[in-house]
Amino acid sequence: MEISFVRIDDRLIHGQVATVWTKDSGCNRIMAVSDEVAADDLRKQLVIQVAPPGIKAYVIPVEKAIEAYKNPKYDSFKTLFLFTNPTDVLRMVEGGVDIKSVNVGGMCYKDGTKQITSALCMSDADIESFKKLNEKGIELEVRKLAKDTKVNLMDRLRELKLI
Repeated sequence: MEISFVRIDDRLIHGQVATVWTKDSGCNRIMAVSDEVAADDLRKQLVIQVAPPGIKAYVIPVEKAIEAYKNPKYDSFKTLFLFTNPTDVLRMVEGGVDIKSVNVGGMCYKDGTKQITSALCMSDADIESFKKLNEKGIELEVRKLAKDTKVNLMDRLRELKLI
């Protein structure tokens, strides 16, 4: 399986993902990877239904995504991986998935999170997961839109004195 793009966006598939990121990445599959969303039949169906025409979408738990990545049956997949949080990305990497870069696009405010940019709010656990991904040499770039200039997430966290 070829990884065409990896994005963290707690909305998963929405307008920008369906119309811009899929084209920019050249993917032929979208895998929304989340134990929580995969267990919620309504949310799972909504995510699958908003996939753009011609691109098959799946909503699967982390362990199943790791298995699919390693399965030669899926070698023809050019996959755009979507995640709701960095902890799931870290689980994928620790499970043997060769992720080289992560686009951090949107994480909404929840109690206990800190605002990082206009579109990103993170908990201490999120920041710890990003630190571990960074230590593994994975690029962590912030862009809400594909045309935006890449911002290095770790530089932004240092600016805010969060790491």
